Amino acid sequence: DSVPLPGKMSAERVNRLTTIPEGQPNMSEQSKKQASSTATGAIALSDGTIFLGKGAGAEGVHVGELCFNTAITGYQEILTDPSYSSQIVLFTFPHVGNVGANADDHEESSLPGANGACGTIFREPITAASNWRSGEEFGDWLTRRNIVALSGVDTRAITRIVREQGMQKAAICHKQDGNIDLDALIEAARAWNGLETADLAADVDTDAPFENAQRLWQVSGGYSDMADAKHHVVVVDFGVKKNILRNLAQTGIRTSVVNGDATADEIFALNPDGVVFSNGPGDPAATIARSGDMIRAVINKGLPILGICLGHQLLALALGAKTMKMAQGHHGANHPVKDLVTGKVEIVSMNHGFTVDPSTLPEGVEESHRSLFDGTNSGLAVKNRPIISVQHHPEASPGPQDSFYLFQRFADLMAAHKS
Repeated sequence: DSVPLPGKMSAERVNRLTTIPEGQPNMSEQSKKQASSTATGAIALSDGTIFLGKGAGAEGVHVGELCFNTAITGYQEILTDPSYSSQIVLFTFPHVGNVGANADDHEESSLPGANGACGTIFREPITAASNWRSGEEFGDWLTRRNIVALSGVDTRAITRIVREQGMQKAAICHKQDGNIDLDALIEAARAWNGLETADLAADVDTDAPFENAQRLWQVSGGYSDMADAKHHVVVVDFGVKKNILRNLAQTGIRTSVVNGDATADEIFALNPDGVVFSNGPGDPAATIARSGDMIRAVINKGLPILGICLGHQLLALALGAKTMKMAQGHHGANHPVKDLVTGKVEIVSMNHGFTVDPSTLPEGVEESHRSLFDGTNSGLAVKNRPIISVQHHPEASPGPQDSFYLFQRFADLMAAHKS
C-alpha cells in the first residue's frame, strides 16, 4: 500500500497508487514518475507528508484539520454535520459512496449549502450507486456540496499518523488534469491557522429564526410533523443538526431555533419551557467569549437546559469549568459511554476535538457520562438544578439509537419544572 513520505515531494519520493499493480514494492524510477503523473488528487500535511491518489467531488484546494471517522454507515450525515466545519474527514471504512446519495439523508445543517466537512478521504474509489434509496451518484453529490475528495490512498497509514501525532493541519486537492503544485499544497497546510481560538460556530448557525415540528424519518412515510406539542423549547443554534430537532419533536417538543448571537432577553421573550444549546464546530473557548453572557443568564433564569457537544462544552465553561484540545478527538458511531446515573453502557456517535476537563468542574457540577475509550468526560449534571448535557450526539445521525432516551429525560425535567 501507499506509504507516507516526509519532506517535499519529488518524482523519487511519491507513494504508490492503487493504479500500480500489487506485488511491486520496489518500483523503478520510471514507474514512480508514471504514478505521480497519473494522480488527480493529493493531500499534504503541514510537516511535508504527501499522499497522492484519485480526486473526486469538487475540484480545487481546501484546507482544514485532518481527522478520521470510524463509522461504517451514514457518510452523508457525517459530511453535512456543521460540527465538521473546516475539517477533512478520513473514513476508516474502505467502501464509502457505494450506496449513492438521497434527498432524505443529505442535509444535517440548518443552513443550505456547504456547512459541513470541506474534504474527505477514502480507500476505495467511488463505485456506481447501488441502493433502493439512492437518487444521486455520490461523486456528483460531493461536487454539488463543494467537498473535495481523495481516494486510492492508504487510509490505514494516514489514520496511524493522526493516532500517533494528533489531528493534522492539511490541504486536500483535486485537479482532474493532474496539474498539482505539491509545494504550494504543503505551504497551504502550513499557513492555515487551525481550529484553536476559532469561533467557527458563527459561520454555520441559522441566519433567521425558524421553528421545527418535523419528527424522525420512518421507512413507511418518510418525515411527518407532530400533531400536538407538550413543550416548547428554544434551541440556540451553534451548528445544530436537524436530527436533534427531529428527536425533540419525536418526544413532543416544538422548537424555536435562534442563532448563537441571540440575547437572553430575546430567548425569554419566546416564553420557552426549556433551552437547548446545540452542537457546533470550533474552539468552545472562542465561542464562549461571544455567547457567554447569554448562556449564564439562561442558567440563572432556572429554566431546564440541555447541552449537546459544543453546547455541553459551552455550558461547562459558563459554569466555571475549562476545556482543552484533544489529540485525535472522538469521531465515529461506535464509542462506548457509561451513564453514571443508571450504570448503563451505551454505544454512541461522537464528533468533537475539544473536551471538558473534569478536574476543573466546580462544586455542584458532576459528571453524568464518561467515555470508556479513554475516560474523558461525556456528560454533566448540576445538583438541584434542571441542567443536563452530553458530549456525544444523542440524535444518532449517524449512529446507534442508544441515547434517544436523553430527549425524554430532558422532557421529564421540563414536566417536573412546570409542576
